[in-house]
Amino acid sequence: MDLTPDPLVVQLRKALRTGLAGVPARIELHGAPVTDGAAGPTRTVLDALGAADFERPASAGGLGLGLTAGVLVSEELGRAACGNSYRADAMAADMGGPAGAALAGLEALPVGSEVSATPRAGRWELTGTVTVDAAEPGTLLVAARTAGEPVLVGVAGGARGRTTQSGCWPPVVRLEATPVAAADVVGTLDDSPTGPLARARLRQAAYLLGIADGAHRVAVEYAGFRQQFGTRLRDLPAVSFPLARAMVAVRATRATVYRGAWLVDSEPHAVGTAPVMALAMAAETARDVVRLCMQSCGVRAMTSELGLHRYFRLAAAESARYGDPAALWRTVGADRIRTAGGSAACAEPPVATAALP
Repeated sequence: MDLTPDPLVVQLRKALRTGLAGVPARIELHGAPVTDGAAGPTRTVLDALGAADFERPASAGGLGLGLTAGVLVSEELGRAACGNSYRADAMAADMGGPAGAALAGLEALPVGSEVSATPRAGRWELTGTVTVDAAEPGTLLVAARTAGEPVLVGVAGGARGRTTQSGCWPPVVRLEATPVAAADVVGTLDDSPTGPLARARLRQAAYLLGIADGAHRVAVEYAGFRQQFGTRLRDLPAVSFPLARAMVAVRATRATVYRGAWLVDSEPHAVGTAPVMALAMAAETARDVVRLCMQSCGVRAMTSELGLHRYFRLAAAESARYGDPAALWRTVGADRIRTAGGSAACAEPPVATAALP
């Protein structure tokens, strides 16, 4: 992996930050902190930059920048504390699904365990309650289980038995015997190291990384001018040392996330559980760093003065959207044990040598 900054990536990051800086922030203390989903305000910025073509292969008319570009877009969306209008379309493109849909039910691990699919005369009926990443979603891409395997199923906006509760955040969709046909199955969500689910996990990890980085930036700026006991907050060891450790955690997480994306793009045979590990690490980093930043800024972190509360609420909702971090770490640990067991079984026993007199 080449750690030299790519000039194209630098320009892309600069363009994204410039465009997202113009997105109005929702600094209200109540309600949703962002306008999420395909119809969110970030969609205009991403369309102007042609973000939909970043990951698409050149043979299909895209730019062929790989998953690394998608990870970059997700990170900048999180850093600006904006809704993520990118992940659903990116996952739909990976699986050949419809654009403009909303993702639902990916918070369960294993995927799809929150929604049951009951066979009914050549079709299924979906029942369950899941979170969705848009307040007023049209078509849903719901993670469910059919015939024992996790799949992504398209559910139309006017489907019978489907209701959306947008009074809470994240919004919740309830499915009560909602009928779907075999043609509505978009694809299988397998555990392939380079499959759509692995790529989606890396994009979500980058989004969480951006949330942690954005909150840390706000806290450091505030601690740089806020005076307490005759000096800046940033000059007090009790404030500066934890912020410094948080910066180390953010940079370590960034290296893990981008290494995972690079493996998917360049060395798919060596990916392994890198996407799962990146998501688990990013989720824990977002939770820990944002909590520390809230503590460093005191009561003003909970007001509209800094807007830091937006990162706090985003971290609380987004850190478990693709599975609980503890469950993700168990997946990584089980893979490590299997790998170690296989290596030990394949190792040849040592051969005793005769001692010389």
